[in-house]
Amino acid sequence: MDFLDVVRNRRTTNGHFLPDPVSEEHQRLLVTVAGTAPSHFNSQPWRFVLVEEREVIERVADISASSMARMLSNGTFFERYKPYFRFSEEEMERRRDGMLIDQLPAVLRPFTRSVFTGAGQAMMNRLRVPRTLAEQNRQLVAGSPLLLAVLLDKEEYRPGELSGFYSVFGMGAAVENIWLTTVQLGMGIQFVSFPMEVPEAWAEIQQMLAVPEDLELMAVYRLGYVPEEARRPRIDWSSRQRKRLSQYVYRGTCRTPLSDEPGA
Repeated sequence: MDFLDVVRNRRTTNGHFLPDPVSEEHQRLLVTVAGTAPSHFNSQPWRFVLVEEREVIERVADISASSMARMLSNGTFFERYKPYFRFSEEEMERRRDGMLIDQLPAVLRPFTRSVFTGAGQAMMNRLRVPRTLAEQNRQLVAGSPLLLAVLLDKEEYRPGELSGFYSVFGMGAAVENIWLTTVQLGMGIQFVSFPMEVPEAWAEIQQMLAVPEDLELMAVYRLGYVPEEARRPRIDWSSRQRKRLSQYVYRGTCRTPLSDEPGA
């Protein structure tokens, strides 16, 4: 697989992993390639925690599920992320970002037209939809052979200062190195996002990981090997799920979008 194939096949894994533990060799490779990322003045502000202990993974899964149930049942999730939902094929084709609301998980599809209303929220709660989705989330996280916590050194991560931006920029490059390497290794990766949405849940995870005062926990990912039949085919770069070049690239100044046609 050449580099462009790796980039084309980069993905977020929304399904289950194989139960096989991630080998020591692959764990070391992932954090090694992360450490080759560029950083401001070679500060290398990232830190990583590799978690294989079943008790910890199960607890993170429980926290993730309870956070998800809370956000879905009180409407916080839909209110916070409404700008990312697209409500028609035409809007999706025009915007080429976000998520078509008809692509929501199956249990939510009957509510697609009322999900942002009080009546729709009440009906979902009566039918225990948030708990159903939360349990699915718990199973995904609990079934992960490996968790990866990403932290930043607070000597560099100072929000509001340029060093804060530089450190986050470097962290993003480090994580992207990991993400691309999972493709080459037949692995998958997914951001465990819901605990971050609930401050007390995030604090509990920090405590479990014994995060010291001089480090900031930034993200947690779940990783594992992906079944061969579940690996996605090469992504079509012209897909409506990706913006056209003219929607995010400019020539010379921000007044002149780059043409979508080569040589035009």
